[in-house]
Amino acid sequence: MAGSSHGHTPAAWTGVIIAFIGFCVAGAFMVMANVPGFWAGMGLVVVGGLVGGAMRAMGLGAEKRPQREIRSES
Repeated sequence: MAGSSHGHTPAAWTGVIIAFIGFCVAGAFMVMANVPGFWAGMGLVVVGGLVGGAMRAMGLGAEKRPQREIRSES
């Protein structure tokens, strides 16, 4: 998909970075056998999705473009 802007928006970057930090926190606490810390990290993953969705709703995400119709030449 040359020229695509999929994922190259402030909303996408922010949501993914927060979710990535959440996965790192959850992974570290899982290795340390700390259940509350693990769930706190998983909570950060959810927060990342919510923040990304909120930023997209504020107009910081990719614009929705109509899908092109693919016609077969028979």
